[in-house]
Amino acid sequence: MHKDSSNNRYKQRGVSSSKEEIHKVVDRMDQGLFPGAFCKITPDLLTGNPNLCNVIHSDGSGTKSILGYLWYRETGDVNVFRGIAQDSIVMNLDDLACVGVWDRVVVSSTVNRNARNFPGEALAALIEGTESFLESLRNLGISVESGGGETADVGDLTGTVAVDSCAVAIPSRNEIIDNANICPGLAIVGFSSSGQSAYENFENSGIGSNGLTSARHDLLSKYYLEKFPETHDSTTMEKYLYCGSYRLKDSLPESNLLIGEALLSPTRTYLPLAKAMMNEKGDAVRGLVHCSGGGQTKCLRFGSRVHHIKDNLFTPPAIFREIQRVSGTTDQEMHQVYNMGHRFEAFCEPRAIDDLIQISKQFEINAQVIGRTEASLEPDGSNHLSITLPNKELHYP
Repeated sequence: MHKDSSNNRYKQRGVSSSKEEIHKVVDRMDQGLFPGAFCKITPDLLTGNPNLCNVIHSDGSGTKSILGYLWYRETGDVNVFRGIAQDSIVMNLDDLACVGVWDRVVVSSTVNRNARNFPGEALAALIEGTESFLESLRNLGISVESGGGETADVGDLTGTVAVDSCAVAIPSRNEIIDNANICPGLAIVGFSSSGQSAYENFENSGIGSNGLTSARHDLLSKYYLEKFPETHDSTTMEKYLYCGSYRLKDSLPESNLLIGEALLSPTRTYLPLAKAMMNEKGDAVRGLVHCSGGGQTKCLRFGSRVHHIKDNLFTPPAIFREIQRVSGTTDQEMHQVYNMGHRFEAFCEPRAIDDLIQISKQFEINAQVIGRTEASLEPDGSNHLSITLPNKELHYP
């Protein structure tokens, strides 16, 4: 167990778990047509139709691409990059789902690579993986198309590969889900990030695409530091690099998965579920939250004068339990970095609880009421969050 605080380790690895410095700038900027929405939404400048709006979203697979690189270099399995392509796309599309956008979406991807370390066969797998995943979404009733992309050989910027995407849509303004409608008196239904949904081919560990820098260095051994020096920042102190004891093909305790399989589980999309929920019970759903950056604290940014209470979370999947065990990361930090068991949540009127859970069962995704909203207890009425665990209660301002 490391003696440093988890927050200090994140900073030493060049990671900000709260991104406060970014929010200080972004939060002062124009918030668009729906300031309380999950994504920024602007007037439609592409067609000029006053009834429409524009949503443009950018995200990527983050340092999960480095895990894909390690798996490829160690095993020769180039197909791992199909999952990395999915990671990048889902991190965009599932954010868009939170504003009610899942149809008529165009996706473009950017791959920045070191051509010496990331050869043509790996790049081909990424491109093919993108097209294959988009086709699988279309088969599930999600109309999304590829708008092409860009491949840049930037060896000075990366020793391996970075995979990012951008998604664009022109929805009707009256179709937007506005999380400003999140208020006291709602139930919070969480949808599991682990297991195997009806549209997945393999068991999912639940890891998603957040916190992978720390997960990689906390779990994997010095073997990777010595064998693949291109996978870390040379300015980071060695004691923060590859601090664990595992190789990628070692077994994950209390799981059917290998360490590498768990870390590389392709990020689950909730698009089919979100579309079905809103089509059937949209009148009772006030907001949707993708628990990505910020983990279980993401909800704090939505609604006003709300006390978010999460007192019935899923049991954390094995991957999160092991990360915490080997790193000594506090419960407070774990829930702020990782999804800890559910990566999507609906804020709904209590009358819709049973229906939403039943819809989720149709996709073989576990769902349960994980909490509720009450009136803020803060003197200034600001949002705050309480998370009840079996042995303690966590509070976030």
